[in-house]
Amino acid sequence: MRTLYLVRHAKSSWNNSLISDFDRPLNDRGMESAPLMAQRLKEKKILPGMMVSSPANRAITTAGIFAGVLGYPVEAIVQDMAIYTGGTGDLLQIVRAFPDSSASAMLFGHNPVITEFSNLLTGEDLDNMVTCGIVRIDMAGNWSDAGDRTGSRIWYDYPKK
Repeated sequence: MRTLYLVRHAKSSWNNSLISDFDRPLNDRGMESAPLMAQRLKEKKILPGMMVSSPANRAITTAGIFAGVLGYPVEAIVQDMAIYTGGTGDLLQIVRAFPDSSASAMLFGHNPVITEFSNLLTGEDLDNMVTCGIVRIDMAGNWSDAGDRTGSRIWYDYPKK
């Protein structure tokens, strides 16, 4: 059994139009919701075997906050540009390449792809994963077996829930 946690980055700032999309930081609400959601995971005694994030500022900052709260080494967060630039097929390739020595993984990404990826893996229709939302997906078999409808959505949590 493998457990995948899909996390959409926390709320980002649109205050400075001169900052590129890639470099946009978290806003105040994002800086509040990321530790809140990480704390919810900590209370459930969740510590992923690995964390993989888009290198975009808002995503890697969210991942770093989660790592700090969960006691995961920040320097061990893997950054993959395909999470920022790619589609569901790219995310599927990333997940299929996870080492089977890791029973659980947390992937930090962006909409709409993170929502579409959750829907692909589970066959369920989540309209929109909100900022700092987390979907837990359990999958039988190895990471390399991940694909269309190979997982079950166990829960979906988000800051205002």
